[in-house]
Amino acid sequence: MSKELRQLNLETRSRVDEAVETVLAEYEKRGAAEFALQSQIGADEWNDRRDEFLIAVGRDTGTLLNILVKATRARNILELGTSYGYSAIWLADAARKTRGKVLSVDLSAKKQEYARSMLQKAGLSEYVEFRAGDARDILRQLPGPFEFVLLDLWKDLYIPSFDLLYPKLAKGAFVAADNILLPEAYRPMGKEYRKHVRSKPEIESVLLPVGSGVELSRFGETI
Repeated sequence: MSKELRQLNLETRSRVDEAVETVLAEYEKRGAAEFALQSQIGADEWNDRRDEFLIAVGRDTGTLLNILVKATRARNILELGTSYGYSAIWLADAARKTRGKVLSVDLSAKKQEYARSMLQKAGLSEYVEFRAGDARDILRQLPGPFEFVLLDLWKDLYIPSFDLLYPKLAKGAFVAADNILLPEAYRPMGKEYRKHVRSKPEIESVLLPVGSGVELSRFGETI
């Protein structure tokens, strides 16, 4: 790595405080170990054990989410797919700066307990509220309006989840959908999601080659 790239990395890391950076590093260490393990086990074992794995959005995508929330000053933030809480750290760090709050939804209360413990370590627990259950059922109950949404649950739920949250988006709201390009097995569902979202009125959308591919959509009249 060149001196310039090392310096850039240090500058990027300096934008989150020490407690947050320590927690992110812990997540990333776990992620690296799990990635090595995935290469050693077969597809069948992976499918049986996939709920054990972190499957995080990664630092590039986390940074993107963090920047977008702060740039738009979003306060009502919705995360569909807590998993073990890596992306919630990035969103909560931004919410602390916008004086907002993240509502994080996941089917697994057990995973959310892990996420809650990590947010506490990072000093961010007051900025996240958790709901455990089927995202579709929870979305039907939520009033909105949402100013920023992260879609990162099982990919076959992207379209039905978007349809439920679409009427509850604030003007100017952003919806970021992860895993549009990778893993490759998800790509056909990502393509269908992109087509579906772009068919909606008042939606502008672009595919960003960041991390595993992010479809970033904005709701509201074109300026």
